[in-house]
Amino acid sequence: MNENENEKIERSEVREQPLRMSRRTRPVRKTQGQILQEALGLNPEALKNIEAKLSIIKFLDYFSEETLDFIFKKRNVDQYIEKISEKIEKFGLGGEEDKLLKKGFEDKKIVETVERLMTNVEELAISKGISKSVDKRLRNLSLIVTAPMLGIALIFIILPYINIPVDPLFMFPLICVCCMVPQLTKSSVVKKWYRFKEENRSEIYTKNRDDFLVLKSFIGEVLANIRSNLLEMEVPLELIKFSLFNRDYENLKLINQKRLRGLTEYYFSFEYPEGMEPFPIPEILRQQYEEPLFPEKQKDEKPEKNFVVLTEMKGKDGVITSFIPSLKDNLADKINQLLNDSEFTESPLKFTEIIPNYSEDMAIYCICGEITEISVINICNWKNKFKFYLFEGKQCKCGDQIYALSLMDSSEEIPEELKEIFS
Repeated sequence: MNENENEKIERSEVREQPLRMSRRTRPVRKTQGQILQEALGLNPEALKNIEAKLSIIKFLDYFSEETLDFIFKKRNVDQYIEKISEKIEKFGLGGEEDKLLKKGFEDKKIVETVERLMTNVEELAISKGISKSVDKRLRNLSLIVTAPMLGIALIFIILPYINIPVDPLFMFPLICVCCMVPQLTKSSVVKKWYRFKEENRSEIYTKNRDDFLVLKSFIGEVLANIRSNLLEMEVPLELIKFSLFNRDYENLKLINQKRLRGLTEYYFSFEYPEGMEPFPIPEILRQQYEEPLFPEKQKDEKPEKNFVVLTEMKGKDGVITSFIPSLKDNLADKINQLLNDSEFTESPLKFTEIIPNYSEDMAIYCICGEITEISVINICNWKNKFKFYLFEGKQCKCGDQIYALSLMDSSEEIPEELKEIFS
């Protein structure tokens, strides 16, 4: 081997080194329940039970406050109702308080109430000229506006090739218009939608007051149940922080609030019963308790809150043609470990190339019902045995962020230890 070849190899190794160093691994992010379990020596099943209840009230609370955000999204709502019903069924196997919670869910006919509200609010929207979800309207309008503009631009591009001169000073403003019109149109539709929501909020509540009160009543029961469980386990109530969009529930202490596109998100902890001394906070948890509720995010830190897996996926060579999104929050620990054991590389394909027919009928949804906008696509290599997609969604207006996992090829065999996640 001559000196020039040695030099080439050395340069090649220098170039490859940054690639190896840039591969990202995700640290295991412990949930609030895991931290409490380790610090207070609590039963993990009891904490999972509480987390399940908090997820139930989060959906029902947002649904009752912003029902219009869910209209014409039956498939999405059905998925959340199915998840809630599964969790409620498990309560029937618990203690007396949980059995009463399950009975309350059935007696108050929560599923029927949600479905009735959806029907009533959709009928009201139709009577006022809205027959599609705002997401679908935006997509359709974008196509209607963009297609003619692109056609005109294409004509002016072709003209010089058939010996018809085109003034560049005219072309530049035209290109600017083609870029700006779709955005201005989208902005106009969104503003009208928020105005429509505000103008009809009172009417929707008045006409469906009894149904909304049923949901609020059940949410109150779940909150009381959680508080009772925490007191029984002697968990310092200050450590349990959660957010809701209505502040009219009992025995809650308002910590902070944040404005999100015309909607206020309230952050709470539970209040102790009158005259009861607070439980001491272990030193290991005190720093967490004293941290600000809205800390400044680190550039490299991406909060992982909700995991969705694209089940029943059909696709080949990295292109996905169909799937059913399934919320896998109950497997968050295993998914975090999976990501921690994987190496990350950026996908060479754009999201529109991976899921070309991404639409309301086949989309990844946030817990609040909004379609998730994907911002980052990673190809994860698990122990050099198995590759899969990790789609990172932009932060939703409700404050949550969705992370979706998917196979890259439906014919690929899933390792036995990962079947619970991807099946």
